[in-house]
Amino acid sequence: MKSYFKILIITCLSSLFTIIIYDKLSSEPLHSINNYQSTIPTNYVNYKSAIEETDFTLAANKTINAVVHIKNTSNYIENSKNWLYNLYGDSTPKKIGNGSGVIISPDGFIITNEHVIEGASEIEVTTNNNKAYKAIIIGSDPYTDIAVLKIEPKIALSYIPFGDSELIKIGEWVLAVGNPFNLNSTVTAGIVSAKSRDLNKLDRKNQSFIQTDAAVNQGNSGGALINTKGELIGINTAISSITGGFVGYSFAVPSNLARKVFEDILEYGNVQKGLLGVTGNALDQNLAERLKINETEGFYVNEVEPKLGAEKAGIIKNDIIIKIDKIKINKFSDMSGYLSTKRPGDKVKVNYIRDGKIFTTDVVLKKITRTIFLGMELKNISEDDEKIIGNNLGVKVTNLQNSRLYRLGIDNDYFLLKINDTEINDISEIDRINVESIRSILFMSPYGEKERIVFEWELIFI
Repeated sequence: MKSYFKILIITCLSSLFTIIIYDKLSSEPLHSINNYQSTIPTNYVNYKSAIEETDFTLAANKTINAVVHIKNTSNYIENSKNWLYNLYGDSTPKKIGNGSGVIISPDGFIITNEHVIEGASEIEVTTNNNKAYKAIIIGSDPYTDIAVLKIEPKIALSYIPFGDSELIKIGEWVLAVGNPFNLNSTVTAGIVSAKSRDLNKLDRKNQSFIQTDAAVNQGNSGGALINTKGELIGINTAISSITGGFVGYSFAVPSNLARKVFEDILEYGNVQKGLLGVTGNALDQNLAERLKINETEGFYVNEVEPKLGAEKAGIIKNDIIIKIDKIKINKFSDMSGYLSTKRPGDKVKVNYIRDGKIFTTDVVLKKITRTIFLGMELKNISEDDEKIIGNNLGVKVTNLQNSRLYRLGIDNDYFLLKINDTEINDISEIDRINVESIRSILFMSPYGEKERIVFEWELIFI
């Protein structure tokens, strides 16, 4: 019993001693890094992030029902893999492709990418409420990768109004709406990370993409890029990827260009392209040093085409174009992208530098008279050419780079008269030709001799 009493007393004394020590220590201030006065003046603000201030739900709700899923069914034949189909099958094997599209009118006009519907034998459009429609192709333009479809709805459809893509700013929030991996109505957010992007300076296409970091994957092609107001500012077209999946950047055709292509196809049946009438290079430090000039930005005019708008407006070789209308020209895609939204007959204000001084002139854009096809530079015929041909049929070969055609006797100053059995009267008709469909081309020499080149394709039994 005494031992238990002794233990109790020791315990009580220990507790009392602990309390006294704790009280003494807690009465002294604790030292930390925060107690030292900073030598750097600091202003504290009530910060609220831009993403918290931006309401994405409004834009998403306004647009999600106007983006559709597109299924492209095409007939195809693979010589080695599908020979059994060729011998015993009842039909040609089918290839299925998927993408997205944007309804731009309540009566069922749809904009998508040309590569989404390329080679289609049948196109099915499915809306966000799972209604399916058969679609027809109204027209397409491979240079801008834009195509126009039409469905016949029984009721007015939700659609996305066009916005002005020239007004968007780097750093602005945008939404990508589409159907990646057959997942309907997917919305992702990002910012505009660059404008006037040219992904391939060697493909002769006047590319001028909007670059964003909104997540875009396979199946998003042809879908909508919208601003926070719910306006269409671009058609999602491509991603920068090694693996085929999204890794950081996506690219969209600006809405101003897509709208112009749409309107041209409806009104003219093809895209109307306005030509300034100059050739040259975008300036940088290396080119400026070679030319021994001080300017490192702008478009250096190396050649002015005769009888076109630039020459008539007084622009000459060695001029440096620095601005067209309100668009500052830092690189070629700035100029080509803006001019792609214009038509022949449109007037643009051009600011240029000559001998260190800035000049301004008005240039009337002319109809494009040249194109590249099968390694041939082709242009529309002149009045003198008509005297050789005898009528206005055909286009002229001005720069032949196709060695195969050269070996077969075709050369510069020849005239291309027909592709297959279709007469060619203007280079705009060339752009609509599917290369894989070519069976023959009829040429005429400058001396009036006609020669038909037959394209040999591998024989396939069906």
